Amino acid sequence: MQPEELLKRLNSEPSLAKPDTSLAIEEGLSKGDRTLLQIKPSEDEDNETGVLSHVKCEKIVSSRPGSGSGPTRSPSDTSSRPYSADSRAVGGRTESNNGPRTTEDESEESFVWKSRIIPVLQELESPTHDNIFSSNSLEQLCDACDRLHRILDESNLLGRKCRRRAILLKTLFKLIDMGSDQLNLQLTRLILALSVTGNNLLNVCKLIFKISRSENNDSLFQNSSIIDSLLSVLCSENIFSIAEALLYCMGTLKFLSGNSSILKLLQNKGAVSILLHLTKKLKLKPNKCPVLGIYSTLRNLADLPQSRLEFLSNSGFPELCVILEQHSNDKDICMNVARVLRFSLDFHCGCVSTISKKCSCMLLFLVLLPCHSHSGDLVVRIVFTLGNLTAKNNEAREQFFTEKGSVDTLLGLFHTYLEMGFTPENNQRRPSEVEDVLIKLIRVLANLSIHPTVGTALASKQECIDLLVKVLEYKSIDECEELVINAAATINNLSYYPAENSVVRAKQLHIAELLLRLLLSNNMEAVLEATRVFGNFSQTKEIRDFILQKHVYKFMTVLLDSKNQDVCFSACGVLINLTADKTSRTILREGGIQKLIDCLRDFGPVDWQLAGLVCKTLWNYSEESAAFSFGEEETKSLLQLLSVFLDENIATHWNLSEDFKEFHKACWETEFVPVAQKLMNRIQNQYSVLEPLGTPS
Repeated sequence: MQPEELLKRLNSEPSLAKPDTSLAIEEGLSKGDRTLLQIKPSEDEDNETGVLSHVKCEKIVSSRPGSGSGPTRSPSDTSSRPYSADSRAVGGRTESNNGPRTTEDESEESFVWKSRIIPVLQELESPTHDNIFSSNSLEQLCDACDRLHRILDESNLLGRKCRRRAILLKTLFKLIDMGSDQLNLQLTRLILALSVTGNNLLNVCKLIFKISRSENNDSLFQNSSIIDSLLSVLCSENIFSIAEALLYCMGTLKFLSGNSSILKLLQNKGAVSILLHLTKKLKLKPNKCPVLGIYSTLRNLADLPQSRLEFLSNSGFPELCVILEQHSNDKDICMNVARVLRFSLDFHCGCVSTISKKCSCMLLFLVLLPCHSHSGDLVVRIVFTLGNLTAKNNEAREQFFTEKGSVDTLLGLFHTYLEMGFTPENNQRRPSEVEDVLIKLIRVLANLSIHPTVGTALASKQECIDLLVKVLEYKSIDECEELVINAAATINNLSYYPAENSVVRAKQLHIAELLLRLLLSNNMEAVLEATRVFGNFSQTKEIRDFILQKHVYKFMTVLLDSKNQDVCFSACGVLINLTADKTSRTILREGGIQKLIDCLRDFGPVDWQLAGLVCKTLWNYSEESAAFSFGEEETKSLLQLLSVFLDENIATHWNLSEDFKEFHKACWETEFVPVAQKLMNRIQNQYSVLEPLGTPS
C-alpha cells in the first residue's frame, strides 16, 4: 500500500488494521459486533518479526476527522503524575532487576494472587459474564482497574514479573469488548504496564490511537496517566522492532498535542527531550520507521515558549537540520521541521546564535528552496525562518550572504512569485499565499541590508532594485499594505549606502515619484517609510529640488503635528537636509518654526535625539541671523524651553527604569546639550547687540 493510500485509509475508515487477526478486532469495534472482539494475548508476542517497510510506516493521519488542522483547543486543565524519562520498559517500571525468582518470592506472589488479585479479577469478569453495562458498573470497572494496577505495582509484579501474567492479560483483553473509551484507556494503561510486545502492543496502540481521534475524549487522556505509558513506548530500546506500534503512538500524540492543556502536560512530562532523543535514533535508519508524526508533535510543542530552551539544551536544532537533509524531498516532513524552527527562533536570540553557528541550515535552506520553489506553503515557512535568523544577528546576515548563490536564489524566487502575483485574485482581504511569500522574501532582504557590506552589495544589484521598484509600481497600499510597506522599508535601508555604483541612488528620482503616493495615503506606517527614504535621498541636490518643486516640504512640516515620535523624527531629518541648503531655508517661514518649537516641547523630555534634530534644524535656519529668523513670541518660547531643558536636574528627572535612565542621560548629554547650548547662545548674543528704537518725537 502506498503512503498516500494508508493516509487516506487512516483518515476515512473506522478500521485501522491490516488484513490479519487484528482486522477482525477493528471491524468489530466499528460495526458494533462485539462477538468478533475477543482479543486474546498473542501467543507469539516474543517472536516479533523484523522492521516494517518504509511504505507501511511513513505516513500518519494529518488531522482528526472533522476537527481540521487549525489552532489548538483549550479545554479544562487537569494534571497527572509526572513522567520519568529514565523508565525504559513499556509499563513505566524497569526490568533491570529481573533475576531468578526464589521459592519465597513465588510464595509471596501466590499469597498476593489469592488474597488480593483474584477478588479484583472476579469483579472485572462479572459484568462481562452477565452482559451488564451501566454507568455504575463502568465506574466500578475503572476503579477495579486502578486497584489492580496499584496492587501489582506495590507487589512488584508489573512488567513481565507475574507468573500468571497471561491470565491477567486474557481478562483485560476480554473487557475491551465492552466498547467504553473510558474503560479501554484504563485497560490499555494496565496492559502496557505488563510490558506486552508484538501484536499485543500493536493492537493496544491502535486502540489508543482510535480513542484519541475524537476530541471529546481529550479529558479522558488528561485524567489518566496513559500519556506516561505512551511516552514510555517511545523510550523503548529497540524502536525499529515496534515500528508500526510507534506509528500509532505518534499519531495519538499528534492528535493530543492539538489540545493546549494536554500540550502543556506533554511539555511538563519531558516530551521534547524524549522526541528529540527518538529522532537521534531514527536518523540512523531514516527509511525504516515513521517520522512525520514526531515532527507534527514537535511542531506543536515548539509553540510553547518554555519548550525552546529544551530544544537548545538537547541539541534539537542540529538534529532537526539533519532530518531536513535526510528528508529533503518529503514536503510534509520539511513543512513540520521548518515550522518547529520558525517558532523556536521567533524572538529568541539564544536560538538564533546556536543555529547560525552550529547548524548548516543556511546552506540547507538554499538547497530546499529551489527543490520546492512552487510549494508556496513550504517556501513561506523557510523564508520566514530565514527572516528570523537574520532579524537581529549580524553574523547570521553575513553568513547567509557569503553562501554561494544565496542572493540569486532569493531574487529568483522574488521574480517567480512577483510574476505569479500579477494574476488577478478574487479580492481577498487576507494576503494570498503568493503575496505572503513576497512579504517574507522582502523581509529577508531588508534584514540582510542592515549589514554594511551586504547592504552596499544589494544596493548596487540591478535585479534587486528593479524588483523592489516593480512592487511600488504595480501594487497599491490599499490592496497590498504589508507588501508595499516592506518594499519601501527595504529601499530605505538600501538608500542609506551612498556608494557610487548604487542602483538605488541612480533610480532615486523615479523612486521619489512612486513614494509620493505613499505620502498621500492614509496609512501612517506607509507615510513613515516614505519619509525615511526622503530623509536619505534629500542629501542630494536633485532630490532637494524635487521636494521643493513638488511641495513635499509642506508634507514634512504638517507631519510635525502628527504627535508620532518616529514620524516627527523622520520629518525633521528631511528638514535638516533642506535647511542645510541656503536656497531652500525659506520653506520654514510657512509655519514651520512654530511647529518645530511645539515638537521640541512635546517630545524633548522623552526623546533627546529628536530634540537634538529640532535644534539642528533651527540652527541651520538661523545661520545668517537668529534675530531676523524668529518672531518675538517664537524667540521667547524657544529660549524658555532651551533654558529648562538644559538644566540637568530638570531634564533627567523622569520616572524611567534604571537601565533606561543611563541611556536617557547619555542621549541628553551627547545628542541634545551641544547643539541646544550653541543655539541658545546664538539667539541670546544676536538679540543682545540690537538696540531698541527710541520714542518718536
